[in-house]
Amino acid sequence: MRPRLPKSTFWIGLAGAALLWAAMPPLDLWPLAWIAPIPWVWLIRRPRLDGRRPYVALWLAGFCFWMAALHWLRLPHPATSIGWVAISFYFAFYLPAFVGLSRAATHRLHVPVILAAPTVWTGLELVRAHLFTGMTMGSLGYTQHHWIALIQLSDLAGMYGVSFAVMFAAASLARIIPIDGRGWTLWPLLPAAGIVAAALFYGHLRMNSVGADNGPKIALIQGSIDIDMRHDPDRKGNITEQYFNLSLRAVKENPDVDLIVWPETMFLDPLLSYEADARRPAGLECSQEEFFRRLEDASTKGKLAVKRLADALAAPLLLGIDRYHIDADGDKVFNSAVHVARDGAVLDHYDKMHLVMFGEYVPLADRFPWLQGLTPLPLSIAAGRHPAAFELPDGVRLSPNICYETVLPHVIRRQVNQLADVGREPDVLVNLTNDGWFWGSSELDMHLICGVFRAVECRKPLLIAANTGFSAWIDADGRVRSQGPRRKTGIIIARPSLDRQRGSWYLRHGDWFAGTCLACCVLFLIVGLYGRVRSKKPERRP
Repeated sequence: MRPRLPKSTFWIGLAGAALLWAAMPPLDLWPLAWIAPIPWVWLIRRPRLDGRRPYVALWLAGFCFWMAALHWLRLPHPATSIGWVAISFYFAFYLPAFVGLSRAATHRLHVPVILAAPTVWTGLELVRAHLFTGMTMGSLGYTQHHWIALIQLSDLAGMYGVSFAVMFAAASLARIIPIDGRGWTLWPLLPAAGIVAAALFYGHLRMNSVGADNGPKIALIQGSIDIDMRHDPDRKGNITEQYFNLSLRAVKENPDVDLIVWPETMFLDPLLSYEADARRPAGLECSQEEFFRRLEDASTKGKLAVKRLADALAAPLLLGIDRYHIDADGDKVFNSAVHVARDGAVLDHYDKMHLVMFGEYVPLADRFPWLQGLTPLPLSIAAGRHPAAFELPDGVRLSPNICYETVLPHVIRRQVNQLADVGREPDVLVNLTNDGWFWGSSELDMHLICGVFRAVECRKPLLIAANTGFSAWIDADGRVRSQGPRRKTGIIIARPSLDRQRGSWYLRHGDWFAGTCLACCVLFLIVGLYGRVRSKKPERRP
């Protein structure tokens, strides 16, 4: 007697989830992504789903996937495990939504499943990138970061275009499998091969059109300091010594270096600025004159610390630093990147614009301060208002971004376009990040992959300076030209090519493709809800 294979909705959904998880870091078995959605598409094709609550079963399968994929969210602090469970709980709804909307499209509107499945998947990825501040880690297209020719689609439709292509091919393969007594069919191999061939043709065409000039020589400094939220009195000295020694080595080995880049928050002497109408904090017992004298002393101290570092290294700097600003509305703290001249003068700064909820700020804590005390965050930082472009002596412009801003395609695209609108379009993107919170886990890999796609989408080289890794030099085709080690110190000397000839449709026109897919999802939702309402109405008898 042959063993009976499990046919329940949960186990089928979990099979797809397990395959997709294996296609992502840490296993990174990326070819599995082309078959991982097949069990889900098979559920879409079935006349009905097994079980009393099949969508709850699919939610549970999705929850298992996200708990495994984002396990590193538990590492920074015991309290962040709550966020790990919460975000997995929320993301788990996308799998039943994918199956449900696709079933509405195929069974009620008779849209072919090879079109319905990739359309719905892509539209939902766009939602996930925006809702609740957004996150794209775990997206289907990211699994293909090794296949450089394929991911060139990103300059046309963003990383969403790659997700669409992979899901289209997977849905075509799933269409081969018999269902409801139908036999095997081979015609779906043609559209599957067709979309891959078209994507590769486009990719090779775009890569072969490169004409670029060598850019500045930039040293990316990667220290290795694991970060936790407990106070460590030796932390500042250890970090400063490690990063200074690495920077000094970089300068000695490369005396012609044009810029030294430190990761996010790794320069621990804060910068302070203030306005003439700065408000004295309540409870501070001193005169207004004494208050301003203290502000000036603190401001001078921070600038001197920066100058001493620049003087010791004799090189321009780009530092990740905490920046305080005090005005009539009180004090604000920014997560900043500061551009420092060779002589130690602070030239400009960029304040991180897109903040991570519960990672960098607590919602409504400004109105209800007691909320801040419920979290391990000592304070909430403020969001910056505009992007920045730092100009090097040779006229090359660098646009910094910080931490998880590279996780979101629309954030980086918007920053580049805002700078281009004022005649300061950057030549190179630079990401400063501190991934020491995650102790060398697969978060490092997933974050790096996001940078690969941002480089292709914007057609600009992207440099990453990351505490504990992965620092990287990524060219405008998405190739990782040099990569730092995992959870070890390292120095990357990057000489990025300036890709000023190729344009990017995605950069100019944004999420036109994924937005169209999302509009189709709304239509499928309306049709599905209407069908359920009609099916519940009692029949009228004559």
